[in-house]
Amino acid sequence: MTKNGTQPAFAADDTSFEEMSFAELFEQEDNNTVINVGEVAMGTVVGLSNDAVLIDVGDKAESFVSLAEFRHEDPTREIKIGDQFEVFIEKRKDEGGLLLSREKAIAIKVWEQIATIQEEDGTIEGRIENRVKGGMSVDIGVPAFLPYSQIDLRPVKDLDALIGQTFEFKILKFNRKRNNVVISRRAILESQRASLREQMRTSLQEGQIIRGAITNITDYGLFIDLGGMDGLCHITDLSWGRVSHPSKLYNVGEEIEVKILKYDRSTDRVSLGVKQLKTDPWERVPSQYAPGSQVAGKVVSITDYGV
Repeated sequence: MTKNGTQPAFAADDTSFEEMSFAELFEQEDNNTVINVGEVAMGTVVGLSNDAVLIDVGDKAESFVSLAEFRHEDPTREIKIGDQFEVFIEKRKDEGGLLLSREKAIAIKVWEQIATIQEEDGTIEGRIENRVKGGMSVDIGVPAFLPYSQIDLRPVKDLDALIGQTFEFKILKFNRKRNNVVISRRAILESQRASLREQMRTSLQEGQIIRGAITNITDYGLFIDLGGMDGLCHITDLSWGRVSHPSKLYNVGEEIEVKILKYDRSTDRVSLGVKQLKTDPWERVPSQYAPGSQVAGKVVSITDYGV
């Protein structure tokens, strides 16, 4: 009994202070985890309810964390008694216990990861959440900003189609105090394209037939992405017949087969042809239309100088 009439903390046992060995006292003291506000601690799930998880971090009392904080991290994970998670110690409550946060513990780890990734010129996975002013909001563990100019190598027409998709990103810059992270997908694509370009420089040959995707259509022809570099197919090389405009035959994004007509290795300029994949119809004229023979024809134009 103490002077104020209460029992000492160790009086809950039948073993008295005098009967406890030094080793037992040391072990008891060692098992009392020191919990500091503002730190990340490992906690164990000791209870579950419909909307909260009861976590034991070694303090005098367990504390609840909203189940939503775990669902945001992984909606499909089933949390069980005995599972362990890192949690952030926000503060001690006036009524006793701790205010814990799973999301803030994740954020702290993510900021550390962001710093390491930028230093090592690595990449981080992120999920595009929604459109914001000037770009897209991406979840990389913390909200990150993806500018429109950094989404792809070329302007993306349907930005909404990207929402919900997961990609790898480069960290362009970040400011932890302002919770500001700017990322880029374009930087990764440019690096990949540069690598492919080097490979193409050694493998691309005039006369080679290759597939490519149309990236732009102009009055004078098609620009085609060959995988590592772009090539131009002039309107005169699209067809053996007359073409009023390339858009009458092709669409942006369409993949077509082309022939390498000329490749300037010093400038990486590639001239392409589509009509060269087919036989020149004029080569059949001498045998098909012999001098003096009569053939049926269709009038397609009438001018001052003839039909």
